[in-house]
Amino acid sequence: MALKATIYKAQLQIADMDRALYADHAVTLARHPSETDERMMVRLLAFALNVASNDEAGQLEFAKDLWDVDEAALWHRDYTGALRHWIDVGQPDDKRLMRASGRSQQVSVYSHASSTPVWWKGLQNKITRADNLAVWQIEAAQSQALAGLSERSMQLQVTVQDAQVWIGNGAATVEITPLRLR
Repeated sequence: MALKATIYKAQLQIADMDRALYADHAVTLARHPSETDERMMVRLLAFALNVASNDEAGQLEFAKDLWDVDEAALWHRDYTGALRHWIDVGQPDDKRLMRASGRSQQVSVYSHASSTPVWWKGLQNKITRADNLAVWQIEAAQSQALAGLSERSMQLQVTVQDAQVWIGNGAATVEITPLRLR
């Protein structure tokens, strides 16, 4: 019998001063049996950092990357179905990133493992043609602290100012400083 996804629900209150975005979002996440709390929470962070202020050009959605290799962790499709933004979490290979770069207007990667510098060193020269690609590193200690906020039902406040991110649940707050590698 196959294991099923575990459903998590999050109420996000986002105050992003860098983008002048102030919004509340009710989010449902399906956590794949092989996914860790850390990766799931980095997906939630990626959502908070990339959600648009309105849905006039489509919506940012959680996709099925662990179920389907042709999908991203998150993506923003416009109302015609065209991909505007492809977001991956983890350490995808160069072929996946080049394929995503050709399919989408913008591609972002959020890597959160302590092995990110080794992965990036081996990858950076293979993706030079992907002009629409941004790669971010979340320090492993920060992503692990973020995993500590994981609950089946979450109420999180996300504050972004001067490229610093604070995520709190009322009892604890985690500070995250995404480092742009590309």
